[in-house]
Amino acid sequence: MEHIKLAIIGGGSSYTPELVEGVILHKNTLPIGEIVLIDIPIGEGKVQIITEFAERMIQKAGLSIKISYTLDRKEGLKDADFVITQFRVGGLEAREKDEHIPLKYGTIGQETTGPGGCFKALRTIPVILDICKDMQDICPDAWLINFTNPAGIITEAVTKFTLIKSIGLCNVPINMWHDAAERLQVPVEELDCRMIGLNHLSMMNHAYYQGIDRIEEIVKVRKKEGIVKNIDKKETMNIVEERMKGLLSPYMQYYYLEKEMIAEEKEKVFSGEGTRAEQVKRTEMQLFETYRDKNLNEKPEALAKRGGARYSEAAIKLINSIYNNAGDVQVVDVVNGKTIPELPEDAVIEINCRIGREGAVPLPTEGLPEVIKGLVCQVKAYERLTIEAAIHGDKDKVFLALLNNPLVHDARDAEDILAEMMEAHKQYLSVFFGG
Repeated sequence: MEHIKLAIIGGGSSYTPELVEGVILHKNTLPIGEIVLIDIPIGEGKVQIITEFAERMIQKAGLSIKISYTLDRKEGLKDADFVITQFRVGGLEAREKDEHIPLKYGTIGQETTGPGGCFKALRTIPVILDICKDMQDICPDAWLINFTNPAGIITEAVTKFTLIKSIGLCNVPINMWHDAAERLQVPVEELDCRMIGLNHLSMMNHAYYQGIDRIEEIVKVRKKEGIVKNIDKKETMNIVEERMKGLLSPYMQYYYLEKEMIAEEKEKVFSGEGTRAEQVKRTEMQLFETYRDKNLNEKPEALAKRGGARYSEAAIKLINSIYNNAGDVQVVDVVNGKTIPELPEDAVIEINCRIGREGAVPLPTEGLPEVIKGLVCQVKAYERLTIEAAIHGDKDKVFLALLNNPLVHDARDAEDILAEMMEAHKQYLSVFFGG
């Protein structure tokens, strides 16, 4: 029987047990025979804990999957069929800077939107391209499933500058789909949701149940709980969604309720609770202490606080559909082509796709809804300038990217944020400093 080798780059992540659980749940359709967790020397302690925990999970499931870790990326990539990337260049310390520095200038401090997302991309793009170079040499036929944020920007860099087969993925769309089904009180598998936009900037503008579009009914059901744990839902967003006649990515609160989100971030910093990075640090300390327990052999409930709900469901379902040529529909990040006519053909979008052995084929759309068209086009311009800046080490392009970001409102702020964040992340931005 054929066995699949799965390589996970960033294997020491606290999210990895989610992936292992997904592998176990798909044991009847996805014959994974080997999982190798790849990390860097500074992460060896964590990846060792994760490996031992994953072994206990696999043993409890009665499976004979070989699991190991390595600090040698090239060694880990040998014979890989699927490669999942879920790493963070600079770790949570870099994320803290991404969140704190913009706040000094009255700007959103967040890891995937605003200046924080820009600099996370600048640090990450050279690394992901280096990984793809290794894949081209070692496992050129493998699929790259990218979870590394900002997922849309990173996936676009991969599709534009490498030959690797790749699909970007996020757990937000699958959570939005489940949220819509809960509001309508119908089985999720019977609801046909249509989403359109970019990663962390998408809208569910149709939701068909028994052939009837129920999206307006769905958005009228008000929920207090957020779609993801890391973003508290604001009551005002219910009104926004009703008027826009669509369910929105929770990250769109940063654009539509910017003043409130900045005020909340500042309050958490001043109260001592800290930014999201500092909260995650505390959560991760508790998680890894839990993972060390030799009696633990299943994913702990505490992992849900990390913000990765349905992460494994999205990732392993995608791999399963590619391997088995399933032909089902999932929401992923892929090259646009002519799917959204308002955006460049080589841009990466987040859209419903039919998944099979050849990858992801976007379903036809009516184009961007008028109510989000301007915002989506502006953010895509920012994303493309960010990619150009990372490729060429061009600080002027970084400035222009920030100037095009809807969350940066003043050229002087853009200049000051650029200077301070360049210096703060200097060790990870060698392309800008002659490296």
